[in-house]
Amino acid sequence: MFSILQAAGWPIWPLVACSVLAMALIIERFMSLQTLKVAPPTLLDEVLMVTRQTAPGPEVVSKLEKNSALGEVLAAGLRALNGNPHCSEDELRASMEATGRQVAHRLERYLSALATIASVAPLMGLFGTVVGMIEIFGSQPVNASMGGNPAQLAHGISVALYNTAFGLIVAIPSLIFWRYFRARVDEYLLTLELSAERLARHLYTLRK
Repeated sequence: MFSILQAAGWPIWPLVACSVLAMALIIERFMSLQTLKVAPPTLLDEVLMVTRQTAPGPEVVSKLEKNSALGEVLAAGLRALNGNPHCSEDELRASMEATGRQVAHRLERYLSALATIASVAPLMGLFGTVVGMIEIFGSQPVNASMGGNPAQLAHGISVALYNTAFGLIVAIPSLIFWRYFRARVDEYLLTLELSAERLARHLYTLRK
C-alpha cells in the first residue's frame, strides 16, 4: 500500500486525508442516526398513554427529553403545557417546532462536509492527473533526437492514473453515504413532525 502511495506522488496525500475524514464522518453518522437515539417506534404511543388523563410532571418530562431526539421534541410540548395550562394549540406547536429546528440541525450535522468531500475528491484526483501529465511532458527532452527518461515517464503516468483512480474511490462511497444519510434524516424529520402534530392535537383535546 505504501508503495502505491509513493508511486502516486505527493498529490495523493490530500486525497488520503479526505478518505480518513470521510470514513470518520460516516462512522459518526451511523452511530448518531440510530433509530433508538432519534425516533424510537413506540415512544409516541407511550407518551399518549401517559398523558391520557393529565400532563406528566417535570421529572417525567425531563426523563422524556433525555430519551431521544423525538423525546426532546415531545417534551417541549409538555413543558409548554405545564408552564401555561391555558396555552393554545398553536403555541404548543410553536414550542415543539422551535425544538424541532434545533434537533434537525443536529441530525444534519456533518452531512455538508461529507457532500463536500464527494464533490472535491474527483477534482483533487484530476489535479493529480494534471501534475502527472506535467511530469510526463517535463521528462521529454527539448531535442527530439535525444531519448527521454523512461523512469520519469513511468512515474508521471503512475501519478496521473493513481490520483484519478483514488479520487473516484474516495468520491463514490462518500456520495453514496451522503445520499443515504440525507434520506434517513428526511425520514426522521417527517416522523418528528407528524409525532409533534399528533401530540399537539392530543394535548389540546385533553385540555378541553
